[in-house]
Amino acid sequence: MSTREPPETTPDGHFVVIDGRRWRATDPSLPDDIGARLRRHLMSARRAVRSATTASDAKAEGEARARVQRAKVALGERGTPWWEQSDDERRQRWEDGLADLDGETRD
Repeated sequence: MSTREPPETTPDGHFVVIDGRRWRATDPSLPDDIGARLRRHLMSARRAVRSATTASDAKAEGEARARVQRAKVALGERGTPWWEQSDDERRQRWEDGLADLDGETRD
């Protein structure tokens, strides 16, 4: 397995810079195990988007895209910026997102 350099970040740590484009960084307060579970949900949902798109299944695509959104919000990459939330709000965000995603796993 190859080792990758972590992406460049903005000085405030709020964004990563990939190919010159800024993307909101994952909430750094996420516990490692929670972040790993959320990333697995995200990757599963992205695969489901690809499958649904290939099959021209608009309903399945919409459901899969909603799962991507839930995972990204739980990771802190979308929704209210994690740096504007209290520690309790941040914890609640990822706990709610993970409970929601765990409850609807389809793989």
